[in-house]
Amino acid sequence: MTEDYLDIPLETDLLNAAGMLGFAPNPRGPVGLNILGAFVTAPVSLTPRTPAESRCLIPFPGGFLLHTGLPNPGLRAVIQRYAQRWAASPLPVIVHLLTNTPPETAQMVHRLEEVEGVAGIEVGLAPQVDPAVAAGLARAAQGELPVILSVPLDRVIDLSPDLRAAGVSTISLAPPRGTLPGRDGRLLSGRLYGPALLPAALKAVQCARQAGFRVIGAGGVYSPADAEAMRAAGAFAIQLDTVLWKGMDPEWLLGANE
Repeated sequence: MTEDYLDIPLETDLLNAAGMLGFAPNPRGPVGLNILGAFVTAPVSLTPRTPAESRCLIPFPGGFLLHTGLPNPGLRAVIQRYAQRWAASPLPVIVHLLTNTPPETAQMVHRLEEVEGVAGIEVGLAPQVDPAVAAGLARAAQGELPVILSVPLDRVIDLSPDLRAAGVSTISLAPPRGTLPGRDGRLLSGRLYGPALLPAALKAVQCARQAGFRVIGAGGVYSPADAEAMRAAGAFAIQLDTVLWKGMDPEWLLGANE
């Protein structure tokens, strides 16, 4: 068992990143749950979100750009559909929230505090969030459940002072955003994934540790060596993203920590 930094017992230091494996653990899914120390849900907003009209997946050397609009049925519907599975989950469940204002954040967190099986909250910060707004969201999320702030890895340095002042102790790294031309030549923006992100992710982990955060590293982890580098940079846990989409059971990542 890994050292407990979250008041959440982690049997391994590997987690899935939000949006990679759906809203609840699936024992019959493409990834064996035995590799994970906790399960992070797909992003959940207070009200329903529809898919983006310009949703796309655009490859580039070393990764790809993904834009979906983060569709989901909203908090009430997600709780209705998945609360029983969370309560029966063999893994601690961390609910990832999409939220824009402190009152909305407090409302969502208070509702989840009443749901059996929710072990923690991860609050996703928007790519261009103002530091003062980020701090307000962090304060609003504080309650009975452990809280993780999911920070775009390219925003760690400028957000750190305000988040530390707001009492944030644990952050995870979210993918940065980029822009690429689509098939019709129009420029499209989205989240960036792939092995090419590893150097920036490792630097973000180091900066976050220097700022005094406990860090869940993420970005560019596609091999045992990548996982070891993330640990060496100071991450106490690692969120796996699109490596999980390959439909394989990456037991090799567990071996990297033996």
